[in-house]
Amino acid sequence: MYNSLLKQSSDFHLYIFAFDEACHTILLRMQLSHATVISLSEFETEELLAVKSSRTQGEYCWTCTSSTIWHCIHTYSLDHCTYVDADLLFFSDPKVLTDEMEENSVLITRHRYSPDHDQSELSGIYCVQFVTFKNTESGLAALDWWRKSCLTWCFNRFEDGKFGDQKYLDDWTDRFEGVHVLEHHGGGVAPWNSKEYTCENEEGQLWIRSAESPKVPLVFYHFHDFRYCINDSFRLTAEQYLLKNDIIQWVYAPYVKALQAAESQIKQISHKAVFHENPLPLNWIMISLSRKIHFGLRGRYKNYVKKRTF
Repeated sequence: MYNSLLKQSSDFHLYIFAFDEACHTILLRMQLSHATVISLSEFETEELLAVKSSRTQGEYCWTCTSSTIWHCIHTYSLDHCTYVDADLLFFSDPKVLTDEMEENSVLITRHRYSPDHDQSELSGIYCVQFVTFKNTESGLAALDWWRKSCLTWCFNRFEDGKFGDQKYLDDWTDRFEGVHVLEHHGGGVAPWNSKEYTCENEEGQLWIRSAESPKVPLVFYHFHDFRYCINDSFRLTAEQYLLKNDIIQWVYAPYVKALQAAESQIKQISHKAVFHENPLPLNWIMISLSRKIHFGLRGRYKNYVKKRTF
């Protein structure tokens, strides 16, 4: 993600929160010119530490999201700060997205679910993937409410209209002043809505269009649930999502290559570094003889692909 930002813009600074010491050490040694690496000891407050033991690792990361933004704005005296998920890749300059805010203080992005994948009731109308807050009274009011809400409750379950850190955003356009919902469809293409778009490559620039959107540059794609698998293969996303061939060719193939380039960078620092989760077994493929044969011969079956196919 950092390298893709670097290709698209030199006018950014990334604040990376390293949630373990190995990650912190390697990122510091990489000497990323447009990044500040922040350790847990620098960031964790008494409030966060008080709830840490009651959350799973994933839930604690969600709990910390709003606090990371709060920390950056106040520690580094920023006039605005955008939270971005680590599993994004940028295909053009995201400045066009934040420029759309104009005088507003908060920017949020819809999931824009395809009708057959609509999970708004459970997962939320908006996606915590690219969220901007300005250092203004209204911007900090929304951010502080979110931060305190996540400290009180942030779990990987649906309960009383809440889910993780995400369902809290559902009523922000009514609850707070100065909240802008992103209109640019190039921000927030993801597995749950990618079937609504066609993707074209024109001289290195990716463009998308849909029935609801004219042709616009793809700014970022959210690689939700991308997983490394055993036997040098990947699961591009969860099995329920249909990925069209143009999305795989123009979006996923560059992502795999970007991951491989990042792996090479990391291995130059430490050849023993672990740079992804434990590989996923291929149970979904191996459960069926026809899937197994198809995957073995073609190197791809639905969302499962072998590295060699890229």
